[in-house]
Amino acid sequence: MKESMKCAEELLRFIKDCPSCYHVIAKVAENYRAHGFTELDERKTWKLAWGKSYYVIRNDSALIAFRLPDKKEKVKGWHVAAAHCDSPTFKVKENPERSADAYVTLNVEKYGGMIHSTWLDRPLSVAGRIAMENEKTGEIRTKLVNVDRDLLVIPNLAIHMNRDVNKGMEYKPQTDLQPLFALKAAEGKKSDGKGTSAFMEIVAKAAGVKPDQILGNDLFLYVRDEGRILGADGEFILSPKLDDLQCVYALTESHAETQPAAYATVCAIFDNEEVGSGSNQGADSTFLEDVFLRVGESLGMSAAKQKEWIAAGYLISADNAHAVHPNHPEKADPTNRPCLNGGPVLKFNCAQKYVTDGVTAAKFRSLCKRAGVPCQTYVNHSDVPGGSTLGNISASHVSIPSVDVGLPQLAMHSAVETGGTKDTLMAMKVMKEYFSE
Repeated sequence: MKESMKCAEELLRFIKDCPSCYHVIAKVAENYRAHGFTELDERKTWKLAWGKSYYVIRNDSALIAFRLPDKKEKVKGWHVAAAHCDSPTFKVKENPERSADAYVTLNVEKYGGMIHSTWLDRPLSVAGRIAMENEKTGEIRTKLVNVDRDLLVIPNLAIHMNRDVNKGMEYKPQTDLQPLFALKAAEGKKSDGKGTSAFMEIVAKAAGVKPDQILGNDLFLYVRDEGRILGADGEFILSPKLDDLQCVYALTESHAETQPAAYATVCAIFDNEEVGSGSNQGADSTFLEDVFLRVGESLGMSAAKQKEWIAAGYLISADNAHAVHPNHPEKADPTNRPCLNGGPVLKFNCAQKYVTDGVTAAKFRSLCKRAGVPCQTYVNHSDVPGGSTLGNISASHVSIPSVDVGLPQLAMHSAVETGGTKDTLMAMKVMKEYFSE
């Protein structure tokens, strides 16, 4: 339990340092550099060498890292693991400030399928990236920003004005879910003499730039609540973004620390899974396919040999799974009921929302057995339709044998989610077994 607790505490620190998907990728890249990985640029020629490790970032919010064994004769194929760095939230719209009565609110839109009510009456702030022009070269560059203080709140309507709220409430994002930012006295502050909004002044100050330097932005709300450990014996973790930063942490830490043997190993962190993955940096892009192609070309591999590596490979799509709920056990499948701290979860769906089949499941169970870790199973209750994840989307671009797995959690897509203290360490043990195979 002591080792599990330490791992859980490190996970919570990782999540605290990652208020947006862009911060996740920056944090992961920092860790890879500390373990000797070299960054590559998609706009330049790659010169790779056996026995070396590399990573490449796309659009600041997706990353693929790979390790090459020291001799090509050893390599049987690819061992890939994938997760996603985005979580349900709200994105700040252009021209966000709105005035009504004495107040200024921010105009935001939903990102992904969150549980609306969990975002109300919590301290919130904004983080993401800003885009600026290099005055000498004209090149657009980006910079991370985090307004690291309690800045916003989405206030509930008092029960006296909505007597039926506890009978069920349909939240309309444009009406009910706009965050309170300021009183009108703060609106239109002109510290630079150019009419820059108070909100963008705050963002610019946090980024260490002038407001008029900002030509574009991707800013998202995030919950200021910090993750914590709770339960009678400290057996639970409560944190924002467990879906899917718990898997991101387990995969990237394990990959960075593990030397490859018979397989070239890959860890892919995609963006935009919560909105369908259909982007330049999502699992439905050619990012993974492009990396495979460029690695093969740089190492002088024939097209046939590259396809052999894929056919002989394996992909673990890691995205958290639903644990059986203590208050609603009837929502779980009668015979597949994963629990917190029960270990990694194999996910099955005959409609191919999850791509696990008998063979790929057997492979993952074998990894768990060798790592000394229990393995659970999840299948949707046949009357309760579930979601989908990365596996089937990635496999549509790269036809590699794949399995969908996750770590068990409660309250998926709540602003704050609940997981098990032991599960992160168990996932890391399995992934280290996998990456060293």
